[in-house]
Amino acid sequence: MSHWSESEVDLIIPVYFEMLKKDLINQPYSKTEYRRSLLPLLPARSEGAIEFKHQNISAALMNLGLPYIKGYLPRQNYQQLLDEKVIEYLRGEVKIENTFKDYADRHTPLNKNPDFDKMLVPPPEYEEVKEPISHYTKRPIKINYLKREQYNAKLGYLGEELVCNYEKWDLTRQGKKDLADKIRWISKDEGDGAGFDILSKTVNGEDKYIEVKTTKLGIKTPFFFSKNEFEFSNRNSMNYYLYRIFDFEKQPKVFTKNGGLQNICQYTPVSYKGYF
Repeated sequence: MSHWSESEVDLIIPVYFEMLKKDLINQPYSKTEYRRSLLPLLPARSEGAIEFKHQNISAALMNLGLPYIKGYLPRQNYQQLLDEKVIEYLRGEVKIENTFKDYADRHTPLNKNPDFDKMLVPPPEYEEVKEPISHYTKRPIKINYLKREQYNAKLGYLGEELVCNYEKWDLTRQGKKDLADKIRWISKDEGDGAGFDILSKTVNGEDKYIEVKTTKLGIKTPFFFSKNEFEFSNRNSMNYYLYRIFDFEKQPKVFTKNGGLQNICQYTPVSYKGYF
């Protein structure tokens, strides 16, 4: 199938954003109805093609550091035109930034009775990401709201609390109640300087350094880490575990990866320090 034309992209983007505004405030809507409403306007495209393009729009927003529709997981390596049109739409809809801000700053109370049996899922499959180059002068929204959400202190606290409870449950069900009692919530008790959040134990009694990253968005949402966290993970790669919590507002899910951050994810330096 050929690339989407400019007129086709102009038709689908406003529909995506209409759904996104509802999605971010948890207002019910039907993705199927919106998708089918586009069929008469896009006679050359199937429902599957429309859904795929919605996932491309999610990727474009994610690459701009903005929230996306959780039900449309990002699909990368899309046409440059789409990136340009998303930016053009955002420039004309300046009030949408308030929706992004409210979403990033919102937190949901922790479910006191989570279903730990169903919480752990496999990590996402590797996907080579080639982000389109967007010059800073083109970006109508300067704040990275994905990063802002991650540094929402209350959301981060709740994610770490969930992992603490999960680790205690997991060790206890394996007959290691003595090890479960040794779990320490380091970032709560000692602050954020340790390079990890939770000191747990493996079933063999070895130390398990856990870093928790939490999002209300989907499994492929990027996360952010400090130089200290990066270096600690690589020095202690055998005992270091990333716990990535996603879909936190609905039914939280988590995947884990063991090893230094330089090996378990693709990463990009996003800030530098200059001095004289």
